[in-house]
Amino acid sequence: MRGPDSDISKPLNILDVGLEPYDSVLDLQHQLVRARRDGLVEDTLILVEHPPVITLGRRGDENNILVSSQYLSDLGVEVRRVERGGDVTYHGPGQLVGYPILDLRQHRQDVGWYMHSLEEVLVRTLSDFGIPTKRLPGNIGVWLDKHRKIAALGVRIEDWITYHGFALNVAPDPAHCKLVVPCGLVGKEVTSMAAVLGSVVSMAKVRERASGNFATVFGMKMRKIALADLPPVVNRGERTVASAQPDGTSCS
Repeated sequence: MRGPDSDISKPLNILDVGLEPYDSVLDLQHQLVRARRDGLVEDTLILVEHPPVITLGRRGDENNILVSSQYLSDLGVEVRRVERGGDVTYHGPGQLVGYPILDLRQHRQDVGWYMHSLEEVLVRTLSDFGIPTKRLPGNIGVWLDKHRKIAALGVRIEDWITYHGFALNVAPDPAHCKLVVPCGLVGKEVTSMAAVLGSVVSMAKVRERASGNFATVFGMKMRKIALADLPPVVNRGERTVASAQPDGTSCS
C-alpha cells in the first residue's frame, strides 16, 4: 500500500483532540492545511469525536436528511455543509473520526491510491478486533457485506494537501444514524463495531490500532503530539479547540 517514495522514517503527528465541536475542528484542519502547504508542520492525523452533527458534502442532497430541521434542533443535532466529497453523513459520540493532513507530494500524487489506502487502514483496524470486512466496487468505504457499511470516507485535496477523512462506527447512537440516508445510498444500512461484536468496544484501543495501522499503511513513524506542540501559526487565530484529550462513526 505504500507509495513509491514511502520512507518509514517520515514523521506522522498523531493529534488526539478528544470530544470537540465540528466547527472548531474544521477550522483547525484549515489552519493545518495552510501550514502543511507552507512546510511549517509535518503530516498530521487528527483523531476526534464530535457532538451530534450532520454534514453535507459538496454535492450532498438535503432530501437525504429524513427529519425536519426543528426535529434536529430539538435533538441537539447540528447541520453543516462542507467542502468534502460525498453526500450526507452523521457524526456523533461513539464514532472515531480521523482527519489526515498529508502532503501527497511526499507520498504519491494519486487520489485513487490515497482513498484505497484509507480503506486499508480501516480494514486492518477492524480485522484487529476480529471483524472481517470488504470493499464494494463502485462504493467508497468499508463494508461487512453488500448491505451493511461500517466505515465511511469523505475527503478534500487542495494542492495535493489532504483534509477531511474517515469515520469508523465504534458505538454511535443507532437512532441518530437513522436520521439520514447514509451517503445517499438508498437500501443500504450502517452498523457498528459494538453491534457486530455484541459487546462494548474500547475507544482508546480503537484509536491506538487505527493510528498504528495508518502509520504502517502510509509507511511512516508516528509520534503523539498535543495542541500546544503546534507552531504559533496554527495556535493563533480563530481556532477554538480547547484541549488535547483522548478521542467516533460516520453513518455514511
